[in-house]
Amino acid sequence: MPPIGTFFSASGYYGTLAHELTHWTGADARLARIRRFADRKTYAFEELVAEIGACMLGVRLGVEPQFDQSGDYVESWLAALKEDKRAIFRAASEAQKAVDFIMARAGKETEAAA
Repeated sequence: MPPIGTFFSASGYYGTLAHELTHWTGADARLARIRRFADRKTYAFEELVAEIGACMLGVRLGVEPQFDQSGDYVESWLAALKEDKRAIFRAASEAQKAVDFIMARAGKETEAAA
C-alpha cells in the first residue's frame, strides 16, 4: 500500500486497503482463490471479487466505497459477464468468503453468523 498521505481522502485509502486485503485472501495459504482463477482471461474475475469484497468490507466498517478507480475495470468485467452469466454470483460468493476470512482473522463475527 502506498502511504496514506498519497491518497486524496481517508475513505480512498481504506477502500484501496480493503480491495488489496481481499486480494490477499486469495493466496494458497488462505482461500486459494488466485490459483483457481490464475489465467489472464479470468483476471477480471479476481478484480471483480476484490471490488465486491472491498464494498462488503466498507459496509461492515462504515467506510463509503470509492468507485472512481472501478471504471478502469468495467470493460473487462463486462466481457467476463458476457461469457458467464453467473460470474457476478460466483464473484459475490468468493468476495463473501474473503470478507468472512478477514473478519474471522480480525476476531469479528460475520453478518451470517451474527
